[in-house]
Amino acid sequence: MEALKGSPQVIVTGSAGTGKTYIAASWAARLFAAGKVERIILTRPNVPSGRSLGFFPGTMEEKMAPWVIPFTDVIEQHLGPGAFETSTKKRSIDIVPFEVMRGRTFHNSFVILDEAQNTTPSEMKMFLTRIGDESQVVINGDIKQSDLKSDSGLLTVLKMVQKQSLPVPHIEFTVDDIVRSDICAMWVKAFDKVGI
Repeated sequence: MEALKGSPQVIVTGSAGTGKTYIAASWAARLFAAGKVERIILTRPNVPSGRSLGFFPGTMEEKMAPWVIPFTDVIEQHLGPGAFETSTKKRSIDIVPFEVMRGRTFHNSFVILDEAQNTTPSEMKMFLTRIGDESQVVINGDIKQSDLKSDSGLLTVLKMVQKQSLPVPHIEFTVDDIVRSDICAMWVKAFDKVGI
């Protein structure tokens, strides 16, 4: 929370169940409800974590909706269903796929990139160079859960932040920070022990 209050960019990494999504979405909803940002932008790479379900029907936003449900559920919970629905129709809460992001600029927005471990370095560069004035960015991810067969943009950016001493806080949650459930914590620890 201190990093979110004090920095326009925050990178958050850690295991499943540590609250990365919940904290970012709750903070975004709070700023939006208070009128401190005009828009909430949600994005994530559409890399499946298992077998693909094929092509989803509908508009671009409808195709992306299943990918961002963890965020939209939390934001709707904070704003209420009516305000959430109105805001999505007005595109004040906007789901932006990577495929249509190039050339856009996000001004006066709270921008959340989830599952950032599944971005390539060039996708991460494209995303970070979309950020305009009066915006705040949260990049969430878990390096251990990368589904890419190539380099991760998240890992690339973390190395750049450290090597170049860039003013971007990196908050790293551990298995001891898992709040989802004791069952989640047990399985994360068990899989860590066998290197999966």
